[in-house]
Parts: sequence; structure tokens; C-alpha cells
Amino acid sequence: MHYGTGSWDCESLGNHRAVMRVAEPAEAVWAHIEWRRRDKAPEEKNVVVVRAEMEERIHNVARVEVNREFGDVVFEARAAGDYYVYYMPYRNIADSDFMRKYFSHFGYEPAEDTADGAWLAKHGLAGPAAAAPALGRLPQAETVEIQAISDFHRFDPMEIIATRDELEDLLARHAGRAYLVFPEDRRHPIRMSGDIPKRWTDKGLSDVLTGEACRGECYAFQLGVFAARTALADVSVKFSDGRSEAGGVIPAESWNCINLGGTDWLGRPVRKQVSVAKGKVQPLWCWVQVPADAPAGEYQAAATVLAASAPQTAVHIRLSVTDELRADAGDDEPWRHSRLRWLDSTTALDDEVLAPYTPVEVDGRTVRVLGRELQFADTGLPEVIRTTFPPTVDRIDAPATDILAAPMRLVVAAAGSEVQWRAGEGKVAAQSSGSVTWRAAAGAAGWSLTTQATVECDGYVNYKLTLIGGEDADVTDIALEIPFRRAAATYMMGLGRPGGRRPSEWRWRWDVDRADNQFWLGEVNAGLNCKLKHVEEDWSLTDLQRTGLCRDWSNGGSGGCELRECDDGTVLVRAFTGPRRVAAGEELHFNFALLITPVKVLDKAHWQWRYVHESSGEVRPPADCAKTGAKIVNVHHATPINPNINYPFLTQRQMTDYATAAHANGLKFKIYYTVRELTNFTTELWALRSLGDEIFVDGPGVSDPEALAKLGKYHDHTGDSWLCEHLVDGYVAAWQQPFAPGHTDAAIETVGLSRWHNYYIEGLRWLMDNVGIDGLYLDGIGYDREIMKRVRKVMQAARPGSLIDFHSGNGFDAAFGGASPACQYAEHFPYIDSLWFGEGYDYDNVPPDYWLVEVSGIPFGLFGEMLQGGGNPWRGMLYGMTARLGWGWPTNPAPMWAMW
Repeated sequence: MHYGTGSWDCESLGNHRAVMRVAEPAEAVWAHIEWRRRDKAPEEKNVVVVRAEMEERIHNVARVEVNREFGDVVFEARAAGDYYVYYMPYRNIADSDFMRKYFSHFGYEPAEDTADGAWLAKHGLAGPAAAAPALGRLPQAETVEIQAISDFHRFDPMEIIATRDELEDLLARHAGRAYLVFPEDRRHPIRMSGDIPKRWTDKGLSDVLTGEACRGECYAFQLGVFAARTALADVSVKFSDGRSEAGGVIPAESWNCINLGGTDWLGRPVRKQVSVAKGKVQPLWCWVQVPADAPAGEYQAAATVLAASAPQTAVHIRLSVTDELRADAGDDEPWRHSRLRWLDSTTALDDEVLAPYTPVEVDGRTVRVLGRELQFADTGLPEVIRTTFPPTVDRIDAPATDILAAPMRLVVAAAGSEVQWRAGEGKVAAQSSGSVTWRAAAGAAGWSLTTQATVECDGYVNYKLTLIGGEDADVTDIALEIPFRRAAATYMMGLGRPGGRRPSEWRWRWDVDRADNQFWLGEVNAGLNCKLKHVEEDWSLTDLQRTGLCRDWSNGGSGGCELRECDDGTVLVRAFTGPRRVAAGEELHFNFALLITPVKVLDKAHWQWRYVHESSGEVRPPADCAKTGAKIVNVHHATPINPNINYPFLTQRQMTDYATAAHANGLKFKIYYTVRELTNFTTELWALRSLGDEIFVDGPGVSDPEALAKLGKYHDHTGDSWLCEHLVDGYVAAWQQPFAPGHTDAAIETVGLSRWHNYYIEGLRWLMDNVGIDGLYLDGIGYDREIMKRVRKVMQAARPGSLIDFHSGNGFDAAFGGASPACQYAEHFPYIDSLWFGEGYDYDNVPPDYWLVEVSGIPFGLFGEMLQGGGNPWRGMLYGMTARLGWGWPTNPAPMWAMW
């Protein structure tokens, strides 16, 4: 069978067709199409026949037999020539123009009977008796080609299924094997888990993998494990040394399989258990780092596949190493898959100070960081927190402003009274230039409390409190109390309340539909952001439905927070659990984080940060940008030089040329590049899919609409047709950007934290070194502050002066988690240069206290720009904010730039 591409209206006819040639006109012609489809239940999908020359739809069509292997279709052919048989026509059934464009939901046309009854009866095709015998009496059309709308949509060679007969023949030839291993080149990623491709039955089983690599290259390959006759557990791979006749050695330690584990985003080892269900295929993606000094020649090694209760299978590897040296390991050509080793990167994983911060200072129980100071009480909780920022937030030598009115406490109320803690002496457990860790212990009446606090150079304080009961007890309440000075608690944000002036009272309860489990309370020059955290560290943007409520804080929904203004001049915030039973020896974990604000001095360079940021999908030439007075160009995704969301590696030449021209015109050049979702054009997509739900959020795809609906209001779509047809299931569709019919950049969701973040860090380093980008534009942040620190360190090392600006829409809307972005993302603010909070914000009808706290960034030490509708230029002046040139509204900030 020949496979190719064609051009047609895929929006109504689908992405796939068979080209059939009819030699002579006939009232009825039989088309036998060996389409070998991977989609389930093809008999339920429609078949549309079109006469090619006239683009005329044929209505007399009968589907005699349609299955995954082939289709027998009869159609009327009044003229000789080519006919197109479209066999996966679909409709975009999203409920609005916006959803159809950016979050489509595809439905395949159901099988439809359009043929005339008399025509069917005349040719023996009518009624339940219609079957294959009628076909032998009909002239047969020739299958010329199976076509897809583009190369990207093609199923061949790795998604063309083997037939049942071919599979049975293969198994019969290897009757003694419980499972089969198919070595496969990196150019043909394994795509199917429920079928084996025709490519494998055509080639037959081989125990030899041949490949070619350069010196210094990271060479990637696959081992396809097919659990033919039994399920497999504890699958692993063992490698030998690779040796050449000339005496060259590639040590066994240089070989790796990403499916078996690696290194996580914090540098911790990852160990994965691999199992394969009976009848399924599991790709094992492997790579070997060829030494740069390896002598050229053929290296022979062995990869031995092992599984519990099954014989081992050896694959012989013959790797020809050429004399060419790849200093970059092959990373400049994504098809090589050399970047898979990036999944285990530990770049910028250290605990050292980074600019603009100064080394952490410790003096007894006092810790000092840039413009801020914290003193520990005996319990390890803070008793003093103060800042030395003035109200102008432009230096750090002002008289100290105390935030706390009294020490913070963990209050346990049991048996009608508070537990009175007897604290031991706390001590420093670890210290570096970037952080200090403090530990303390306290006890009382059988209870024990251990406290661990890590203060970082940016003013972030991570607390882990472990409370252990001495005997079974009914507890009235457990509460963390934070007493603020009233003068340092003018404004509030969080706990379900938008930013602005603090109320005299406020109450909040845990709600799985809202991600507002943190608050900020303070003045412009002194404040605290407090986040109530899970037992285990977790990063979820807006969806507590996935992570669940913070277990011990929420206490099954009885917990919450309350704020009240007290008569003694304090403002008391209590994070409480409510009544509960505590068993003897039971551990409760009350983890939380504090961020002392402002996080840094306002950067006066802001007055030169003048942005061109196009929204039209175009990119303005750098010389034209410079003429406007702009100093920075942001290039969005879905643009000619950065088309693929969060994968800016396929247009390196165009991006590098633009960076060079931007620098020549005195401009910084920044791009859209984050995590959260990943384009379907990702070269390593299939390797990442082989990791199960480690990288991508698991979802039903198109296989189970009811289960899809249960994912909630964010995931009521299955995504672009490419996702439906190639990923099929095990994904959750995200943003998509159509460029042309049949060409859509369609993303799927990634999990909150994974080894993909290591790849992201290396990708950023590579872009700065090889393309010359000067920073990032972040549209939402798909990672925690630990990754953000690594991002900042990579940028500072590669291109000093690089910038990060951060955009978020108004997340206070319940549909987006009900949290203010300035609160939700506060932990990232120390490493961000400016904000762009708009999209859903009202710049005209809100009070100035809201604008100050929620939009401007000033209380945190950040400046910002305006977005929605171009902003309000008059109010923007008060906060040093303008719009960005080119973002879709007739707003021109150039006159303000000239004034500045």
C-alpha cells in the first residue's frame, strides 16, 4: 500500500481518505480498502465518497463491511476516474466560536445511510442479507493511495496496525516466547500500546539493533516490549559495556533507560516500576552517551530485558561511531532525541545565594536577609519579623517596621485548656549562603511538637510542624496564630477576598473548588504572605480537586481561617482545624510558608522596560520596534518564529536571526516559554507518553466521554482531531492554536512537577546559549518556586541582565480557582522582574487600594504593565504602569515613554 498526503476541506471531511481509481463507469463499484485503522469502532463512523474531478458527493454508497483492518464499500460510479473515500469525517461540536478555535471538541460523524433503496436492492446490498457474496459480481476499484491531510497527520508507518492473521503468524513463529522485544530506531517512535504496527510483522522479530552515532553524541533508541502471551511485572533493562575491535569502550554506566527512573526536579532519585498488561506494548526509551574521545568504529553491546517470572531477552546492539564530533551531544537537531537526557538534569540545583539577594546572616536566633529580619522563639516559630524598606520601597536602610505584635503560636486546646509548651533549645541544622534551616522541639503533657524552618535569602520561610499526641484525646481546636500589628496590616488579599483594605473581620473555610488557601496581610513596605500547605510538597495552580484539601489543616472540612481586629491594637489571624480526635502516637502535620514582603527594592530600570508585544500572531521587525522607543520585544507563541506552545526548538534559525537583529537594534528579545501544557509538535512526545502519567496528566481522551466530564469544568473538551486520532486516550487537552485547516498547534496538559521541568531548565539554558534570548515571558507559571530559582540561576549564568515578566488573568473568578494571582504566585515574585496582570481585570471601576495590592506589584517590590483594553492610562501613571505596544488595542504608550 502506498501512503501519501493530499489537500481537501478537512473541516467537513476529516483528515484521512483513500484514493480509488475506477477504470470504467458502473452503476456499482466495489472498493476494498486495507486501511488498517487504530481507532476503535470504525463501523460507527461515517464513510463519504466524492468524485474527484467534480468534487461531487456520491449518495449511493453502501458499507458492506467496515472494521479496523479493512473496509468493503460499494458506491455508484457514473464516470471513470478517481474517487475519494473519506472514512473519518468529523465536526467540531464545541459550543462557541472561542471554544471551537482554542478548545475544540471533535465528534465523528455517525454512520449514515444515504443510498437509494432501489439501488441497494438491485445490487444485492439491501437488508440484513447484504453481505460479501454480492461483491464478487461487481467491478472493483483500484486503491491508488491512502492519504492524510498532511505529513503530520499520517498514520504510517508506526500507526498502521498489523492484522489479526499477521499477528497470529508472528506468534506462531515464536511459540515459545511469553513476550517479544522489538528493537526500534529513534526515527520511528513507538506510538501504539494496544496494537503492534505492520512494520514489525513485515520485518519480523530481530534481536539486533543497528545504529550510527557521532563521537560525543547522546544516541537514543527504543526497545518495544510486547506482552504477547502474559502480563509482565518489574520490567527492567541491563546494559553491558560497548566495545569495539580497536579497543574503544562505552561503559555500561553510560547507558540509560528513562522508563526505569532518573532524577527528579529536586535532584532526588526516581525509581519506576514498569509493568505491561497482556496484549499491550511498552516502549522502553534508552540512550547512551558516546564519549567524545571514543575511537571511531563499530561498538557491540547487549541490552538484556528482564521481567519477573519470565525469561530474559537479549538484544544485541551494533553502534557504528563515526569520526565526527558532536560537542552538543546532538541537541541542535531535535530528531536525534539526544535531549532525553535532559530529563535528569541537575543544572542550577544548589542552595547558594543569587542576585539581587545577599547571603543569609545568622546571629543566635536572628536571621537576616535583604531588608528583612526574623527572630525565632523557643518553639522555632517567629517572635519578631521586621523589614527596613521605606514606603517608597526603593532602598533597605529605613527604620525597622515590625510586622508581628507578639510571637506566633501553635495553640492546642484540649481538656478545657491550652497545652503549655515546654520548649528545648532550637539550633541551626544547616546553613549556606542561600538558606538556613532551624530546628526546635517542644513538649507538654504527652504532646510533642517538632519545628523545622528554612529561611531563604529571598525572605521565603518554609515551615514543617509535626504534632504528635501522647494519648487518645478529643481536641477542641488546633490553631496557628499570627498576631499582626494593626499599623502593618492595612491591606489584605486572599482567603476568598480580593486585594484591598483589610476588613475588621473575615472568615474562610476550606473548599475543594477553590485554590485560595493563602493570604497576604501588610503595608506597602512590610507584610506577610502565608500559604497553608499539604503534608507533601505539591504545586497545583488552581485545582484542589486534583490534590485534595490540605489534610490536617482542613480536618475533613471543619478547618478554616479567621481574621479579627482586637482591642489591644493587634490583628489576629488564626488558621484552625476545629474539633477532632487525636489518637495516641498520631502524627499531624501543619506545614505552611511565609514570604516577608517586599521581596526586593523596586528596580528603577523599569522606566526603560518599554515593551513591544504583538497579539496578532505577527512579529514586528526589530528595526521597526526600535523606532517606537521600545527597548524589549516579547515574542508570543503562535507566531512565525515561535509557533509551538512551550516548545521553541523547531524554528531555531528564524529565532536566532531575529535575536541577532534585535540586539543590533539595541533591543532585548524575550519569548513565551513555560510548562503547564505542551504542544503536539514536541519531538519527544512519544517518548514522554511512554512514561505513563509522569509527565502528562492522565485523562480519558476520546474513549470515555462520561469520565471526561468528571474531570471538571476545565476539561470539557477532547481537543483537536490530531489528539483524538493519534493520542486517542490518556491525555487532557489544553490550549490549541489553529494556523490553517489541518494544521493546529494542539497542546495537552502536563503535571504540576515532574522530570519534564529538568528538561525545561536545560531547554532554557540551550535557548540562551544558542539562540540568544534575553529572558522569558511567562503566561501563567506551571512550576513551583524551586524551579523558578533554577530558572533565575540559569539566566544569570548564561545572560546577565535577562528579564522575566509574568502575566496572569484574573484568577479570582471561581471558574479559575477563586484565588488572586498576586497572592497565589507570590512565592515566585522574588525571581520575577515585572508583572502584567490583566485579562478579566477592571482597570476603571475599582478602588485604588485594590489596584495597589492586586495589580501594581508595588507592595512586593515589583512594577507592572496594564493589559485589559489597553489599561487606564491616567490611573496607570500613578503606579508607573503603561500598556504594551501592539497588544490588540489602539493604545500607544510611546508618549508616556517619552515623558519618562
